[in-house]
Amino acid sequence: MTQVRTRFAPSPTGFIHLGNIRSALYPWAFARSTGGTFVLRIEDTDLERSSQAAVDVILEGMRWLGLDHDEGPFYQMQRMARYKEVLAQMQAEGLVYPCYMSVAELDALRDRQMASKEKPRYDGTWRPEPGKVLPPVPEGVRPVLRFRNPPDGVVAWDDKVKGRIEIRNDELDDLVIARPDGTPTYNFCVVVDDIDMAITHVIRGDDHVNNTPRQINIFRALGKEPPVYAHLPTVLNEQGEKMSKRNGAKPVTQYRDEGFLPDAMVNYLARLGWSHGDDEIFSRAQFLEWFDLDHLGRSAAQFDEAKLRWVNAQHLKAMADEALAPLVAEQLQRQGIEADERLGAICGLFKDRCDTTVALAGWARAFYADVQPSEADRAQYLTDAVRPAVADLARRLESAAWDKASIAAAIKETLAAHGLKMPALAMPVRVLVMGTPQTPSLDAVLALFTRKKVVEKLSSF
Repeated sequence: MTQVRTRFAPSPTGFIHLGNIRSALYPWAFARSTGGTFVLRIEDTDLERSSQAAVDVILEGMRWLGLDHDEGPFYQMQRMARYKEVLAQMQAEGLVYPCYMSVAELDALRDRQMASKEKPRYDGTWRPEPGKVLPPVPEGVRPVLRFRNPPDGVVAWDDKVKGRIEIRNDELDDLVIARPDGTPTYNFCVVVDDIDMAITHVIRGDDHVNNTPRQINIFRALGKEPPVYAHLPTVLNEQGEKMSKRNGAKPVTQYRDEGFLPDAMVNYLARLGWSHGDDEIFSRAQFLEWFDLDHLGRSAAQFDEAKLRWVNAQHLKAMADEALAPLVAEQLQRQGIEADERLGAICGLFKDRCDTTVALAGWARAFYADVQPSEADRAQYLTDAVRPAVADLARRLESAAWDKASIAAAIKETLAAHGLKMPALAMPVRVLVMGTPQTPSLDAVLALFTRKKVVEKLSSF
């Protein structure tokens, strides 16, 4: 069997969002699951709209998600000499021809066709045929080069998502493959790239389905067999529209900044168009072990932020505390807070309550910065009635050994001495120390603070 070679070929004309990156995830996973090669190619021929900033976000987003490429990135603008070489070869073989029809003439042709309810298409005016007399070449007009599409028969392929697709060749007109200034066009460059890079499987969005028959005909004209195609259904946003920057999609890197984990994003994205039975939560290793092209979904997938947060929360809970700590430290650093060796234990105590590392950093903040309770919590929990018990607990903690068991014993003694139930004392202590009445087990929380800080906070009441 030929070694699998896949590619991700984004255009750097806007930032990369989740809908785009899924078109990188599946070819990456297919290459990894089959021991193949994953190629990154930047299709930057749209000079007006392409930008280095967009390239940077593509590379950064892929790096964050761990979608490592084996070859590339290759840039189409750096391959112009190669495209022109193939164009010259096609001209020599009569596979392309110059067309001098102006834009105004093309527009007039299209208007006439639409007026008579025909499909607008180039009519082959300049296509050379035996016995055909071509119009006189107009002076001072630089021609485009058109590909001589087969006039009859069908172009067909077995799409790994959509099944058998057949298009009649007489439905396709002769595609422009080089502009008047000689620069090649998208559909032509893609074919040359896929041939040169020996791509075996093209896994891409179904907005490319209409390009595929044209590309297949160019492959065959160049004496090459086309790759296997899998056209993925669109990813919709929460409003059911196609995910796009215009419709409020966020750059992939923003999810990193918002505290999502790369493995959770890979898990969530994998399920947006592929499934392994009813498995919802899985590791990257399981995904690569299970992934194939036979279980790609046929219908459009809809993004759901609540579901993404739930998936992220599951990964957060399962992650080792010491692996989580540097990610939370990064979030704290953004707030100007330096963490210490307690952070791993803090993550362990609070991670079950969180769906992102930002939320986890919110809890950790209380251990490193001064937090103030709300006026409502002060009024509700910091009453005169509980003041003596809080002062008594502060005295006991001053002399207790500083560990969870000794702190628990001091709390228990204070409750007994003042005839209180746990919530009556625990809530005000939490509000004073953590700034909130809801936390995990009080003894575990206090043990992670310094004695000095706890006694200071309790004595301030």
